[in-house]
Amino acid sequence: MAFFEAIRLALRMIWAQKLKSSFSIVGVFIGVMFLIAVVTMVEGMNKYMLDAFSTQLGANTFHLRRFPNFDVGETTRETRREWNRRPGISYADAEAVVAAITIPVVSSWVSYGRGEVEFRDLTVQRVSIVGATEDYFEVRNLGIEEGRVFSQQEVVAGRAVAVIGKELSDRLFGDLDPLGRDIQIRSIPYRIIGVAETRGNIFGESLDKFVVAPALSPVKRFVAPRNEVGILMIKADTEAEMRAAMIEAEAVMRSRRGLRPAQDNNFVLETGDAFLEFWAKINRFLALALPGFVGISLVVGGIVIMNIMLMSVTERTAEIGIRKALGATRSDILRQFLIESAALAVIGAGLGIAAGLAIAVLIEAATPMPASVAPWSLVVAVAMGAGVGIGAGLYPANRAAKMDPVYAMGHD
Repeated sequence: MAFFEAIRLALRMIWAQKLKSSFSIVGVFIGVMFLIAVVTMVEGMNKYMLDAFSTQLGANTFHLRRFPNFDVGETTRETRREWNRRPGISYADAEAVVAAITIPVVSSWVSYGRGEVEFRDLTVQRVSIVGATEDYFEVRNLGIEEGRVFSQQEVVAGRAVAVIGKELSDRLFGDLDPLGRDIQIRSIPYRIIGVAETRGNIFGESLDKFVVAPALSPVKRFVAPRNEVGILMIKADTEAEMRAAMIEAEAVMRSRRGLRPAQDNNFVLETGDAFLEFWAKINRFLALALPGFVGISLVVGGIVIMNIMLMSVTERTAEIGIRKALGATRSDILRQFLIESAALAVIGAGLGIAAGLAIAVLIEAATPMPASVAPWSLVVAVAMGAGVGIGAGLYPANRAAKMDPVYAMGHD
């Protein structure tokens, strides 16, 4: 029997037994649907988290902080109390570290707060208020859509000028040109000199609802009331240069703090490693758990297919006998049932792929969770479906192929 003829007969039999066929594909359908939906969501999350990392911390960038920002371990209460007792990063500390680094870097002092921003009778609540030095925009790779950034002279002079995010600009000014207009940052007037490019959001939290003002302008009253730097951001050209700059920064800070060799740092030099390590742990868990969940569904699907195929063999005993009497070989019978079993599984896999992608798209549309289709998962899904079908159909097909034609023809 020709291979394509066997496929034609298998599809005809599947269509003739719609109810049995639908039961046969349910297990494979569920397993593949789960695989595609989860892999698509995980791939989307990987891309999302890496984008978030590059946006929030930046490549080849490290931060000097009082205590960690990314706390991914089991931090005890005593550790947290020790963090709170640490001295802050002073302006003098930041100046000394930047002056001592011999490697070409770009740096910025940054302090954060939240508050309301007003324009005429409009007020936007919970705006991220940033006090920074002039190179903040370069360190953060933050482009300017309109206007300009503030200069070093404006930082030193404490000029009340500001760059705002796109969302804040749209909510306060709508179609008006924001440049040159005055806003109130916690009741302090500031002149807008620039609007930053859109950055989107992370988990539904907008990255464009912010205002950046010079670090020594009046905004420091509430973002840095003790004349301390929230974060000293330092960016190098390469990772190797960043690591070397970290060593120099650590040496300066330990010297300024008078720490002995046996004493731990009472400050943090933080890169994206902690953040990426945290996400890697989640990925490892998913990588271990996903095959188990999918495997259970596929095993159940394989058992269902095997039982349905055994029932089909029993019901078609007379047909098998007649075909053998007309010259069909064992391999012809074996091939027909294997192809029929594999076709059932592949159809289930195809429907599972469509359903999995639909679920991922719906979740992406309804939530901040992103989705990204991994082409390899589609290939794996089809291959798994065919493999389950062939594996589950092997015993029923072999039983049909070995059937005695005389017995089979006499079977009622």
